[in-house]
Amino acid sequence: MKQLALDIGLSSGPTLQNFCQGPNEAVLKHLALWVGAKTSAATRSPVPTYIWGMSGSGKTHLLKAVHEALREQGAVVGWLDASVAEPEAYRESWAAILLDDVHLYSSVQQHAAFNWFVNAQTHQRWVLGSGDAPPASLQVRDDLRTRLGWGHVFGLKVLSEPERRSVLRQAADARGVFLSDEVMDFLLTRFSRDLGSLMELLDLIDAYALRAKRAITIPMIRAMMENS
Repeated sequence: MKQLALDIGLSSGPTLQNFCQGPNEAVLKHLALWVGAKTSAATRSPVPTYIWGMSGSGKTHLLKAVHEALREQGAVVGWLDASVAEPEAYRESWAAILLDDVHLYSSVQQHAAFNWFVNAQTHQRWVLGSGDAPPASLQVRDDLRTRLGWGHVFGLKVLSEPERRSVLRQAADARGVFLSDEVMDFLLTRFSRDLGSLMELLDLIDAYALRAKRAITIPMIRAMMENS
């Protein structure tokens, strides 16, 4: 059966708390420490951070989670991804700049990213970037590639099928939700397999089951999808 994307009304967006770390504990701790809790931007280290990994490893989840955490603290952040055709000029008011999926940047976006990076370093602002390869292997302009490798570099590992199953089982148990092996197989084969999406799907299923007063079964999940 064709795998389905999870686009059926998610209950919440990406956060550091709902990122399933698996073997990626180090990068999660690093980002959580930097974001802190209502910490002044002036006390944060301006050393840049770069995260790389294959599609589905959680790069965008982490960048969006950092963006949301800073926004909740009242910070203004510069964001650039491949969908931004005309990047704006750097703003001194930014507490940090986030450069998502730099391997997809056009020449215009690479120019803007380099300009943002230089200005961020001048004003002692943090840079958090992501891409599909280590800095040295990125197919981007040399000066941008060099700067992305200046500071902390983390490679994300994609969780294996048994690891995803184990994390999903633990998350369900923590909610007091029973998932049969049949339901587990259905979730892992019919929906997006990145854990951030699976955790949000679990929240959605749990809430729907409570409202409908039904046990979590494949027919119930199908009914939820039809009614969403």
